[in-house]
Amino acid sequence: MTGGAQRWSSDTPLPITDFETVLTTTRAVRRRLDLDRPVPRGEVLDCLRLALQAPTGADAEDWRFILIGDPGVKLAVGDEYRRAFDREVRPRLPGLLAGAGPADAAGAGPEAAERRRKARVYGGAEYLADNIHRVPWLVLACATRPYPGPHMAPSVFGSVFPAVWSFQLALRSRGLGSLITTLHLRRPEGLAALLGIPAGVTQCALLPVAYTLGTDFRPAARRPVADVVFADVWGRPLDGTGEEDDR
Repeated sequence: MTGGAQRWSSDTPLPITDFETVLTTTRAVRRRLDLDRPVPRGEVLDCLRLALQAPTGADAEDWRFILIGDPGVKLAVGDEYRRAFDREVRPRLPGLLAGAGPADAAGAGPEAAERRRKARVYGGAEYLADNIHRVPWLVLACATRPYPGPHMAPSVFGSVFPAVWSFQLALRSRGLGSLITTLHLRRPEGLAALLGIPAGVTQCALLPVAYTLGTDFRPAARRPVADVVFADVWGRPLDGTGEEDDR
């Protein structure tokens, strides 16, 4: 495709094969997860098969994934996730949701728009916490290495997250949605005991997986490249076009 990704519409056949469209329309999906439509297990496994082509540190393939579909196990995992949400986020919700009203009620201007955006995000987070057990599948991504502490954590997570993102892209191409959640990782021992995860394994992310309610996702409004990319050293702007010539 040339000229940028185009909005995907309901009459576009699945799978979505245009790479730029998949890249620019893979969103973190919360409220638009279809909690009632079953997802074939083989569809999720096929997306994981594609995800395992991602690069991994030292070519170690030290990733492991727990695919959770049993309703009782999902309910228990959901309870653990909701406890983390109740502990870490829910007490702050009244303030976080204060800007959730329409523009005429919450005010105008960039600050009010940012408040509304954050309110939508946290409202979606609350919805997910209360319903995560209802998704067709939960996928827990792990690394077969013990957590080494903050100084070496990037090596562990950096070896697993390329596969996690590839998994999300593969899901998107098939009309499925997901998002990366890490809230429970503040106390990972809960899921470790529940799922029989042995000592020395690091939990990296929990992803709910479901078909999406509609498929008309669009590229997000992001800051221009020139606002977030520096040339050679921190703070040095790119040239006036926002692009660097090949060197």
